[in-house]
Amino acid sequence: MCASGTIAAFGRVVSLEQAGYTPQMANSQGTARDSSLVCPGVGYLANSLTQLLETALHEFERDRDAAKAALVTASTLLQAEVERYSSAHGAARGGLAPWQMLRVRAFVDSNLHRPILIQQLSAVAQQSRAHFCRQFKLAIGESPHAYVVRKRLERACYLMVTSALSLSEIALSVGFSDQAHLCRHFRAAFDQSPASWRREHRAMPCGCAATGEATIGRERSRPIDGSSKTRDVRF
Repeated sequence: MCASGTIAAFGRVVSLEQAGYTPQMANSQGTARDSSLVCPGVGYLANSLTQLLETALHEFERDRDAAKAALVTASTLLQAEVERYSSAHGAARGGLAPWQMLRVRAFVDSNLHRPILIQQLSAVAQQSRAHFCRQFKLAIGESPHAYVVRKRLERACYLMVTSALSLSEIALSVGFSDQAHLCRHFRAAFDQSPASWRREHRAMPCGCAATGEATIGRERSRPIDGSSKTRDVRF
């Protein structure tokens, strides 16, 4: 009885394929401009996922293996659809797909306080180092190195206007090796020292601290020098 429920659920997957819903069909025919082609595929996908999830819920207490198999199949279907959609809508002009950019940005934001290697970023995006560097620059217009440095400076500026930490403490907390390292990159981006920038912005009316990163993006006078070399460097 347990097995029959699972077979029924997997039977819906087979009927999905028989209905002609494949990534190739969706990419070549199923665009938003022709809902008559998209809707049947989406409907079958939703129906199949519903069947699989219902099977997993029904079998959870009686047959954990059957429930797990149904969940694995549902997860595979969803992942295939996400990748198909990302490829069709996010990477058409070249560069990383949206899911890759989200993962890379989240990784950088969570690890600004420590060294970040190209190898780590390419692994997060599931690409080779050389390919990742090319695709990343296509996606956002700057190298991974320049992007990481910019995010470190944004975080440093935010801390300068919202905390009483010293510049040396801020430098270390955002991943620079020391205060001199912070100052060098800061001058290249803003044409002034962190200390003078901090004095100016602390004297501004209340509310600047809350929009520190947005202000930084508008004020940067020239791009941060970065490197697209594929060797593993510490950012």
